[in-house]
Amino acid sequence: MNTGLGARLAPDTRHPARARASIDARLLRRLLIGMGDPPVEFRLWNGERVAPAAGAPVASVAIADRATLFALLRDPQLRFGDGYTTGQLRIEGDLVQLMLAIYRSGTVAGDGGFVSGRLAGWMHRPRRNSFSGSRDNIHHHYDLGNDFYRLWLGETMAYTCAYYPTAAATLDEAQVAKMDHVCRKLRLRAGETVVEAGCGWGGLALHMARRYGARVRAFNISREQLEYARAQAQRSGLEHLVEFVEDDYRNITGRYDVFASVGMLEHVGRENYAELGRIARDCLAEHGRGLIHSIGRNRPEPLHPWIERRIFPGAYAPSLSEMMQIFEPWELSVLDVENIRLHYALTLRHWLERYESVTDRIAAMFDDNFVRMWRLYLAGSIAAFETGALQLFQVVFTARDNNDLPLTRRFLYPNES
Repeated sequence: MNTGLGARLAPDTRHPARARASIDARLLRRLLIGMGDPPVEFRLWNGERVAPAAGAPVASVAIADRATLFALLRDPQLRFGDGYTTGQLRIEGDLVQLMLAIYRSGTVAGDGGFVSGRLAGWMHRPRRNSFSGSRDNIHHHYDLGNDFYRLWLGETMAYTCAYYPTAAATLDEAQVAKMDHVCRKLRLRAGETVVEAGCGWGGLALHMARRYGARVRAFNISREQLEYARAQAQRSGLEHLVEFVEDDYRNITGRYDVFASVGMLEHVGRENYAELGRIARDCLAEHGRGLIHSIGRNRPEPLHPWIERRIFPGAYAPSLSEMMQIFEPWELSVLDVENIRLHYALTLRHWLERYESVTDRIAAMFDDNFVRMWRLYLAGSIAAFETGALQLFQVVFTARDNNDLPLTRRFLYPNES
């Protein structure tokens, strides 16, 4: 029977006593209505099913017991991911399709999927990004071990959005293309000096030195990443051009032709945006250029609580208006803004494909719960970028009175007519 309230209860005809929906099933139905009635079927431990109001479900979620259901009802944004991680929620069907369905239904519901933004913000306050807090937050995610990331990031070890010149490009080709895209936007020339705030495993810094002849000073507070980056510089014979500094971006000093930050702003914290802008202004030479590449939002709202709590502590994805808090206090002129979110969706699909091919090795490093947790993170991120819940912004800027600028954007695409 269609109740007119969204998801319908499918009685278990094998057990006549269960033909009338239980209180558990009714509570679950109310939750799904609040989520926008996604095309997903839920099955309770007693065999009862809560099916979508219309159309075939894209996947099924089995709830192990009443305790798991009540945890989901109390805090769905956090406990859905936790339940999947521990195996108390079992997914039957394509996980990416399930996450796409939940994100799309949440958009229809108008609250991002589960609970209101105001309530979610009160329940899930992100961790702060002080000097010590930033180091702890980065350690939680990036110091899981280079061997882990090497299994699925590809040859470049780039853990940021790639740039696909064609949809058929490989992950490694697209990561190199991203580095070139960034360098072209910065109009990087041989002999110029670059400071990079947050350098990951050093791929961009080494690319700038190897392909463009730049001298790069790259800052990072992840010791694991820096050990890898320094070894790569030595192996490539680029130690004389690239210096990897184990320090916080807030301690950057000196003057440079270029300021670059790719994939670090998410870890800065909104309260520190003006300070980041001051650092960028102070370190840029008279004709200096800067670029910030960051996951973002269409409007200000917190990062998904499960991602912030379990994967990226202290992380925040800003809207463009929030990013302007970096530039406006210091009259830095924004020259170019590009949104390449669909490139990140492709990047994540490549990462997930590689990840799934090595889950036995990852389980041996950690455990099965870790494997499921990171699978959900990658699958959910694909859904977020494909549905527009997340964006990927690249913002190019310079000093207010710098007129050493090209008149057209042709320099970005030199091989196109």
